[in-house]
Amino acid sequence: MVGSTGTGKSDLSLDLAEALAARGRGAEIVNADAMQLYRGMDIGTAKLTVDERREIPHHLFDELDVTEDAAVAWYQPRARAEIAAIHARGADTILVGGSGLYVSSVLYDFRFPPRDAALRARLEAELEAAGPGPLLARLREQDPVTAERIDPHNGRRIVRALEVLAQGQRTHGAALPEEPALWSPRTRVLALGVDRAALVERLDRRVERMWAQGLPAEVERLRADGLERGTTARRAIGYAQALAELTGELSRDEAIAQTQALTRRYARRQVSWFRRYAEAEWLDALAPIDAGRFAEEGIRE
Repeated sequence: MVGSTGTGKSDLSLDLAEALAARGRGAEIVNADAMQLYRGMDIGTAKLTVDERREIPHHLFDELDVTEDAAVAWYQPRARAEIAAIHARGADTILVGGSGLYVSSVLYDFRFPPRDAALRARLEAELEAAGPGPLLARLREQDPVTAERIDPHNGRRIVRALEVLAQGQRTHGAALPEEPALWSPRTRVLALGVDRAALVERLDRRVERMWAQGLPAEVERLRADGLERGTTARRAIGYAQALAELTGELSRDEAIAQTQALTRRYARRQVSWFRRYAEAEWLDALAPIDAGRFAEEGIRE
C-alpha cells in the first residue's frame, strides 16, 4: 500500500487487515517508511501508537536509535524475512509506506552494491563541511543520469551514489530496475492518490498539527538520545526544522513554513516514484474505499 504522505495509507491498511480477519484470514502490517524505523520519532512521522493499531501485529517500527543510519540495504533483507515469517504463519502481509526505494527494494529484484565505511566517512565529512552542492557537481560529471534523478538536497543519497561509483560499481540510478520483476508473484499494489490542490491543503494542515501536538518537545527529548550525532534522523523533514527552532536558527513560523514547503516537494517526488509502478491500482484517497472488496478479491486469488 503506497502513496504520498498524508493520503491515509495507515488507516486503510488497518481496515484491510480487519476485513481479512473478518473473513478468517490473518494479516500483519510491515512498515516501509524509513523514518518510522526510528524509536521516538512519532509525531513528525505520523506513526500509529500501539493503541491505534487495533491489536493488529505491526513489524519494523522503532527498530533504530536516532544515532543509527537507516539504510535500504539493511532494510531489504529484514523486511523480506518478516514477510516470509508472516506467510509461514499462514497470514497475509500488508507492506505500508511512502519511502519509494524501501518499498521497491522489497517488491522488486534489487541487488545493492557494496559499502566502504572509510570512503563513506570521508564523503560525509565533505558533505558536512561544504553541503551537497560540490558533491552533486562531482556526481553530475561521473553519472549525470543518477544526478538528475536524485533530489539535489538529499546529501545522503548523493554520498551513497559517489561511494558506489568510487568502487567501480554501477549505481541503481535511484530508480527501479530497467525491467522490474516482482519479488513475490502474488503481490497486489494499491496506491492512494489525492488531487494536488487537496493534497497541499492536507499536508499544510498536517504540519501545523505536528507542532500543535508537540513536535519541538519530541525533538528536545530526542536530542538527549543523540539526535544531533546521527546523520539520517536529524535531517528528516520536520525534525531538522524543529531542531533549528530549538537552537534559535529559525522562528516557529519559519520552521513550520519550511517544513510545509519541503513536505509538498517530497510528496511530489513520492507520486512521481509510485507512478512508475506498472502494477499499481490507483485509488482516490478522498472517496470511500471498500476494504472488504479487496479482502474478498485477495481471498479468491
